[in-house]
Amino acid sequence: MITREISFILNGSEMCIDVDVRMSLLDVLRNEGFNSIKQGCGVGECGACTALVDGVPYDTCVYLAVWADGKEIRTVEGESRNGELSKVQRAYIDAGAVQCGYCTPGFIMTTTAFVEKHKGKDIDRELIRKEHAGNLCRCTGYEMIICAVESCMKDS
Repeated sequence: MITREISFILNGSEMCIDVDVRMSLLDVLRNEGFNSIKQGCGVGECGACTALVDGVPYDTCVYLAVWADGKEIRTVEGESRNGELSKVQRAYIDAGAVQCGYCTPGFIMTTTAFVEKHKGKDIDRELIRKEHAGNLCRCTGYEMIICAVESCMKDS
């Protein structure tokens, strides 16, 4: 086994750990107790493991942990502040965009990146669908998810 020391900012806190160079970022985050990152497909198709890397959503199951060296990583656990849910988390609850919840953390992180990227811009449902296409949900039918994203964009 070949290991390498990596350091990165995780939800605002500096992390420095030794990782097997073959480990995915998903495995590292789960091993560190970040359980919002879900193991879904394992091949970068479902988005259940989505986290933000330098503000961009990535499927962490296919993102090697060594690539995170020097980066800023964000997960759902870091989105609430002082016990208050983020705007995106609140919008998902208010819109009823959660059912079983398995895909929800990945969707929330994709939406967070979407809102930050498109803040103050006119967006339409087609753009929402396109930029959330990497996240799959078997329960909601997507309508309430789209409504949640639209709600977030009204406030930005």
